[in-house]
Amino acid sequence: MLTIDESVIFSIQLAIEELFTNMVKYNHTADSDIAIAIEIGENKIQINLTDYNSTEFDITKTQEVDISQSLAERKVGGLGLHLVKKMVDELSYHYSNGVSEVIFTKYLENQNV
Repeated sequence: MLTIDESVIFSIQLAIEELFTNMVKYNHTADSDIAIAIEIGENKIQINLTDYNSTEFDITKTQEVDISQSLAERKVGGLGLHLVKKMVDELSYHYSNGVSEVIFTKYLENQNV
């Protein structure tokens, strides 16, 4: 039986929710579903989110958020992707022929898998 620490589950859920929401919010031309695939390995969980008929937006190349600034000084946006980048262990983006794919990995260190 697979047992996953609550902190790992929280990180995965937050990352999926943020990435999915961004795909829906910023792809104004899409009329297709977003596919989510989950692969559980011996020591990791890999999540693929695929958005069909999308425009290219490489989330791995977004500007870092300066969290030392006060809320009044910060630009709106970017904090969700900042959190995703900090909470997952690997993050990649691929785009080809109108298909965007975001892949992230969370390692199950010290997990009972």
